[in-house]
Amino acid sequence: MLRGRRILLIIAGGIAAYKSLELIRRLRERGAAVRAVMTAAAMRFITPLSVASLSEDKVYTDLWSLTDESEMGHIRLVREADLVVAAPATADLIARMAAGLADDLATTALLACDKPVLLAPAMNAKMWAHPATRANVAVLEKRGVRLVGPGLGDLACGEVGAGRMAEPVEIVTAIERLFETDGRLSGRRALVTSGPTREPIDPVRYISNHSSGKQGHAIAAALAALGAATVLVSGPTQEPDPPGVEVVPVETAEQMLAACEAALPVDVAVMAAAVSDWRVESIARRKLKKDGHAPILRLTENPDILMSLARRRDKRPALVIGFAAETDDVVENARKKLTRKGCDWILANDVSPGTGTFGGDRNTVHLIDADHVEDWPAMTKREVAEQLAERIAAALALMEQK
Repeated sequence: MLRGRRILLIIAGGIAAYKSLELIRRLRERGAAVRAVMTAAAMRFITPLSVASLSEDKVYTDLWSLTDESEMGHIRLVREADLVVAAPATADLIARMAAGLADDLATTALLACDKPVLLAPAMNAKMWAHPATRANVAVLEKRGVRLVGPGLGDLACGEVGAGRMAEPVEIVTAIERLFETDGRLSGRRALVTSGPTREPIDPVRYISNHSSGKQGHAIAAALAALGAATVLVSGPTQEPDPPGVEVVPVETAEQMLAACEAALPVDVAVMAAAVSDWRVESIARRKLKKDGHAPILRLTENPDILMSLARRRDKRPALVIGFAAETDDVVENARKKLTRKGCDWILANDVSPGTGTFGGDRNTVHLIDADHVEDWPAMTKREVAEQLAERIAAALALMEQK
C-alpha cells in the first residue's frame, strides 16, 4: 500500500494523458497523496479541473504564477514529494530532461529534483526507436531515472509497436516496488566483477575488449538494494559507482583475481566482468616504435577467475555465477562452460556484431544451471540485474532452509 506517500505527478502532452486520470484514482485508492503538474500541451488533452477533482489538490501549470512562485513553488513541489512520476513522459519531455532544460514548470521541477523519478514513456513507435530518444533514455537511466514501459500494442496514430504508455495498474505496481524496503539479503555478502580488464603491451598500449561494465554495475546495485554488503571489483569503465557498494578498481586480470580473493568469504559471487583471456608474456618497458616490422607478441593465459572461485576448497561462495558472452551456439557453449568451470549458474548472452549487447543498455540472457535453461526476454540491463538479484535471494533462502 502507498498510505502516506506523496506523489508529484507530471502530466505531459500526449493522448495517453487520459490514462493519468485513472492513475490518479488508483494511487488515491491506495492511500497516496497526489499533486499534479500539467504542461501546456497536456491541457489540450485533459483539463486541470478533471485532474484536481480526482487528486483533491490544486493543479500546478504556470512557472510564472505570482502566488506559487513567490514561494519558489517548483522547489517546494519537489521537496514535499516522496517520488516524482512523469506519465505520460513524451519524447519532448524526455529530450528536455536529458538536456537539462528548465523552460516550464514541469522541467524546472524535474531539474530541481533530488527525489526518485519514474517515467512512463508514451509516443509513436518510430519516435521511441529513434536514436535520439534511445540516447536520451540512456542518459536518464545512467542518472538513476527509472522507467516503466512502454508496452507493445495499438497506438493512437494507427500504428502498432512499442510506445504505448504502461497501464495505470502497471505504473502503480512499479511505484510500490520503488517504495519497498527489501532486506532479503541483509546479513549476506556479495562479490561482483564488472567491466573489461586491460593487459599492458607497453607503457601506452594494452589488450582489452568492448565491455562497458553496465551489466556488472547494475547487478552490484541490485544486490545492494536487497541489503547485501556488496563488493564490486571493476576494470576500467565510465560507469558511475553504484550507491551503497564498495568499489575496488583494478586494471589487469591478475589484479582482479587478487581483489576477489581478498573479498572472500562471500555468500554469492557474480562474475560479470569480461576478463581478457591472455596477457603479454613480457611487457615492454618502453613504447614499441613502428619500424616497418610488426612486433611479435608472445601471449600467456590469464588466471581463470571464475574457475578459481568455483573450485575453491575453502571459502567457496555458496553460489557462484558466471557469464558466457558468445557469438554462436550460445546456450550449448554456455552449458559446456558451466561444466568446465564448476560454477552453479551461467548467464549466457549473444554478443555477435549487431546485437548491441556490448556497450548497449539492453540484454537478452539465458539462465543455465545443471538441469535447466531459462530463456529470459529482452530487458534493460537494470531489469536483468533486478531479476537476477531476486533469483539469488530466493536461492540463498532455500539453501538456508536445507
